[in-house]
Amino acid sequence: MQIETTSIEGLFILTPRVFEDARGYFFESYNESVFIEKGISCRWVQDNQSSSSRGVIRGLHFQAPPFAQAKLIRVLQGVILDVAVDIRKGSPTYGKHIAIELSAENKKQFLIPPGFAHGFSVLSERAEVLYKCDGFYNKSAEGGLYFGDPALGINWMISESEAIISEKDQVLPLLTDLTSPF
Repeated sequence: MQIETTSIEGLFILTPRVFEDARGYFFESYNESVFIEKGISCRWVQDNQSSSSRGVIRGLHFQAPPFAQAKLIRVLQGVILDVAVDIRKGSPTYGKHIAIELSAENKKQFLIPPGFAHGFSVLSERAEVLYKCDGFYNKSAEGGLYFGDPALGINWMISESEAIISEKDQVLPLLTDLTSPF
């Protein structure tokens, strides 16, 4: 497995080594020893899976401490644009984001540590997304940022007319109004 750093410290892109033949394919989606070798230590305690149709934008969400979560995101079916926004106070990249296309075809994964707001848009007709979390979900620790905040400059690759956003996500705060818990 190849683990690449990004321009924002703490965010990693993982590309597995895929073995294909006439039967199909095989790859390791997670290997603890590879992570430890790269200095990444996570104990996964919860898996979440979502299914969404084209145009859905989920996020930008986070869990506040002491319930903050690292997430390892991958796509089982379809294509998404996965986004992580740095909300760590004092970080030189505060308010900056990384966006990466994840798909069932490219099999890439995105590792997002605590201190980031996370979201994705669905670029295919349907997408199934699986993410591992190193902490349990806690409703009282929910937080988020408004996905369309112009200060973030995120191109979700979805037109405004086809965007499908939950009521909850439509009223999340702008970055300037966020009191980051990180």
